[in-house]
Amino acid sequence: MPYRKGKKWMARVQKAGEIRTQQCDTKAEALSVEAAMRAEVWTDPKRTVTVFQWSNEYLDYAKESFAEKTYKAKRRAFAGLFRSMGRAVHGEVSNVSTAVALSALRARANASTGNAANADRRELCAAWNWGAEVLDLPEKNPFQAVRPFAEKRHPRYVPPESDFWKVYEAANERYQLVLLAFLHTAARKSEVFRLMWSDVDFERRLIRLTTRKRVHGDEGQDFIPMTAQLYEALKAHRAKANSFYVFPKWNGQQFQAPIFVMRELCAKAAVKPFGFHAIRHLSASILDKAGLGLSTIQAILRHQSATTTARYLHSLRGTKVALDEVFGAKVLPIKKAPAAATVGA
Repeated sequence: MPYRKGKKWMARVQKAGEIRTQQCDTKAEALSVEAAMRAEVWTDPKRTVTVFQWSNEYLDYAKESFAEKTYKAKRRAFAGLFRSMGRAVHGEVSNVSTAVALSALRARANASTGNAANADRRELCAAWNWGAEVLDLPEKNPFQAVRPFAEKRHPRYVPPESDFWKVYEAANERYQLVLLAFLHTAARKSEVFRLMWSDVDFERRLIRLTTRKRVHGDEGQDFIPMTAQLYEALKAHRAKANSFYVFPKWNGQQFQAPIFVMRELCAKAAVKPFGFHAIRHLSASILDKAGLGLSTIQAILRHQSATTTARYLHSLRGTKVALDEVFGAKVLPIKKAPAAATVGA
């Protein structure tokens, strides 16, 4: 079946162990080319898909379809598989058994953590499923058959609101606006720094956030309202802006904040370090403390699943809140333990 590669469509047909591809301008053209390929009599020597070919084709697809961070995670998973398999990566992909998959993932767990091994397992499962659909890989997914490894969960650090404002005061005017945008939109890092002025509707007081956190890496857009404070700040910033981007680099191009920026600001403010994504959790915490319902917070965070939002709030509230909600309303009498018997009584 055809698949996208950049702005082009790739016609792809596998027959008798051989794969043929052809670049096309449209999906309709690719379907027509595939039909012609299937009607042809192929006399070339039999060619099979190797692990290396599978990885290259999937990573080409992933680079075009997913955010850079997701693509790097997929590439890292294949790098671990290659280290484990050695020269066998040039062999047929059908030779990748559950035992081979387990060996690679176990090596990752031993070298790092069970969390890292499970992350690689998810990426390789997805890659195999894509290969089964596009490259005619065997339907049985060897990575899916491997049981997940034990994980150690570390609660995400969410700074107190007071620490956020200390960092805000320590920042220059440019970063103060950036921090305010993060807090008042609950947006992800990539969503804030890819903002263009065409995404800011001052008339309706809306901001359009673009994300690729969708199924299959599809790009999605959401409109959220601007708070009065953010509206005034962006309005003043727009008057002196000279770039298409709201938060550009010095040359007007899209900005990517260095990882050390927040670390330095936190050190300057003398607070425990936190990053841009922690501000998203802080926004959720503030909304939760204000008594907003789950569905409202889900809409603001733009989670497709309420389960994801529930996980956010569970990590913020902790189990103590749930226990207090059940037992806090009733103060039960505590029975005193009977006095110990006196010796000789």
